[in-house]
Amino acid sequence: MDSLCASLIRSGWFPISAVLTMLPSTAEFIGTAILVTLGDGVVANVLLNKTKGQNSGWIVITAGWALGVAVAVYSVFAISGAHLNPAVTLGLATIGQFAWKDVPGYLVAQIAGGFLGGVIVWLAYLPHWPETVEPGHKLAVFCTGPAIRHFGMNLLTEIIGTTVLVLGVLAILSPQNLVSDSGFKTGFGPFLVGVLVWSIGLSLGGPTGYAINPARDLGPRLAHCVLPIAGKGDSDWPYAWIPVLGPILGGIVGAHIYKLLWPS
Repeated sequence: MDSLCASLIRSGWFPISAVLTMLPSTAEFIGTAILVTLGDGVVANVLLNKTKGQNSGWIVITAGWALGVAVAVYSVFAISGAHLNPAVTLGLATIGQFAWKDVPGYLVAQIAGGFLGGVIVWLAYLPHWPETVEPGHKLAVFCTGPAIRHFGMNLLTEIIGTTVLVLGVLAILSPQNLVSDSGFKTGFGPFLVGVLVWSIGLSLGGPTGYAINPARDLGPRLAHCVLPIAGKGDSDWPYAWIPVLGPILGGIVGAHIYKLLWPS
């Protein structure tokens, strides 16, 4: 059987090259699903009624998101580079560090992964949705919202946060910061990316909930929209463009600042 498979591959009957070219996008889908499952999961644990972690606060949320990012990056870094974020993908593309032809596949995979992550969190906390009265708490599990609703300032906050994110990620994983043969990039780098996200959440997350990732917000927001969550309220679509456009602009700015500071 093995020899038959090998013969089919050599003859071109089995499209192994097509499968291999899909693997990075598949990894982005899985990695983003893991990220949102753990990130939205900690928000559900803090906000929904009768959970073990109810009312445990902002430190728990930011720590949970940071660890979720680290785990997700470790999971798929070797396959796709673990962008897990359209802002990272587009930022890299604008400075010539990622092929534009691969951008659409990554973006679709990331948003779809965010949607799946939202569905998984809904299932994990299924008994707690009817126990939670506040529609706003249910929405906050899936996506971000501003503490003070001011679209201009909310957009600026997301731009600033994502600029720091993309600049920080690229700097952490830059060749200049790697020690030869130490395994820093693949061994410790993803953990430091999680630390970076924790820092952003603690320092810049207060005004908008630090989406800093369109897939992290749009994918789960779509899940909130379609899932049968009792008493969920609306999905706040008038605000939804802020955590999409803001991170995209911030990602591009952060990538160009990195290119300026760390010329190749």
